[in-house]
Amino acid sequence: MNRYKIMVIEDDPVIQGELRALLEGNGYVTTGAEDFSSVIETVKKEKPHLILLDIKLPGESGFTLCSKIRIFSDAPIIFVTGCSTDMDELNSIMLGGDAFITKPYNSAILLAKTASLLRRAYPAQQAGQMAYGGAVLHLEASVLEYEGRRADLTRNEQKILYFLFKNAGNICSRPDITEFLWDNQLYVDDNALSVNINRIREKLAAIGLKNFIRTKHRQGYTL
Repeated sequence: MNRYKIMVIEDDPVIQGELRALLEGNGYVTTGAEDFSSVIETVKKEKPHLILLDIKLPGESGFTLCSKIRIFSDAPIIFVTGCSTDMDELNSIMLGGDAFITKPYNSAILLAKTASLLRRAYPAQQAGQMAYGGAVLHLEASVLEYEGRRADLTRNEQKILYFLFKNAGNICSRPDITEFLWDNQLYVDDNALSVNINRIREKLAAIGLKNFIRTKHRQGYTL
């Protein structure tokens, strides 16, 4: 199962906490905006799959942030706001928002709209696939495909790629990958991960994906 990351941009700490608890209770990973003077930088860093956005915020309004986010991201944006006029809803649509939900929000409707937008935005993941940089990881077939060429993967190779795809754009530390792969890293030779990574790289290079997995010195790996 793919775990989607949802970013909650809400300045009321109580409401932000409620929204994140609701989403996490339904299987999502959440992150929030803490410094409202650098929201755009946070969005670029976190790379959320979907964003919940208030309109009235410290500094720039949700409308301004939405238009700026649309310059570099197609992630669905749901406005969750106390602003409830027709003009507010129209502006949200014109600036690139995908849905408009007024406070106090209905939890069931919010979750249904979130799931619907994620299905529409990420159809490959719904079909047992993960995609990044032109490469498609077929989870059920244990195959990585790139420009029509395919590489068969072992169970461990697929698990490593799954972890990297799930955290694409972020650095994955060796201990985190090892723990995910073998459950308990204390009983695993550290060299085992290097061996698996090298085998994956050889298979990727054979289908035209050179330097797809990058090493970050003393930090880990990233796509």
